[in-house]
Amino acid sequence: MAKAFHRRIAADGMAVRALLDEMRDWLSQVGLDDASCGKIEIALAEALNNVVEHAYAGTPGAIRMEMTHTEGDLQVTLRDKGAALPRLRPPAGHPPALHDERDALPEGGFGWFLIRNLTRGLHYARDAGENRLTLVFDLEHRTDPAP
Repeated sequence: MAKAFHRRIAADGMAVRALLDEMRDWLSQVGLDDASCGKIEIALAEALNNVVEHAYAGTPGAIRMEMTHTEGDLQVTLRDKGAALPRLRPPAGHPPALHDERDALPEGGFGWFLIRNLTRGLHYARDAGENRLTLVFDLEHRTDPAP
């Protein structure tokens, strides 16, 4: 049976942090193991912070998150009315060139590398002024019941 988690937050860093904490508690309650909770939290932190920093870029706005949990996966959809992704698609997210000097590493871009590597699926659409990013995660469940 599918379980759902829906929230609407202000597009700011403190609201994102609180949402991630609440989401992680919910994921634990539905039986996900710590490793799955961690990878979901990392990917969503990257995606949500991208909305705050780039889509809204300091202007007020809201983000809606809709999660649907089934036995084998978790689908998360983020919606916002901020600026669209460049070229209306998520960046490729290439890994950093680790041979470069630390000071020569480019700013940004690694988040999409993490998001793409922590998810099974990724879809972006822009419709009627709204961004919709859907992420699909494979899941591992604990063998013991939630505390």
